Amino acid sequence: MDIKLLRIDSRLVHGQVANNWAGALGAEAILAVSDGAANDELRKTLMLQTGGGKVKVHVLGVEKAARVYKNAKYESLKAVIVVETPADIVRLLDLGVQAPEVNVGGMTFKQGTSQLSQAVYVSPEDVEAFKEIDSRGIKQYIQQVPSSSSSDLMAALKAKGML
Repeated sequence: MDIKLLRIDSRLVHGQVANNWAGALGAEAILAVSDGAANDELRKTLMLQTGGGKVKVHVLGVEKAARVYKNAKYESLKAVIVVETPADIVRLLDLGVQAPEVNVGGMTFKQGTSQLSQAVYVSPEDVEAFKEIDSRGIKQYIQQVPSSSSSDLMAALKAKGML
């Protein structure tokens, strides 16, 4: 699989992902990777309608997404993979998915999180997952849309005293 973007976005598939990112990167498919969404028929149905005609949306659990990634049938598929949390990235990496970088696009506010950037709120568990991803030599950056500037995630965590 040709991963055009590996993104963390707690909303998974929405207009920014379906129109801006997938279009800018020439992706043929968006894989929304979430065990919760894959098992929630309403969420799944809503996300499947987001892609429109150009980009096919698939909602998969983490383990199934890793199997699809490794399947030779999808070797040339140009895909955007979107997960809800950095822990999902760690699970994908543990299951053999390879990516040189991770885009952190949006992590919504929840109880127990701290603001890292305009659209990114992180919990202590998220920080631990980001540290694990960093330890594997994978670049992580914050960027909402292709036309906006990006910033180094680990530097942002350090600047906020979260490391």
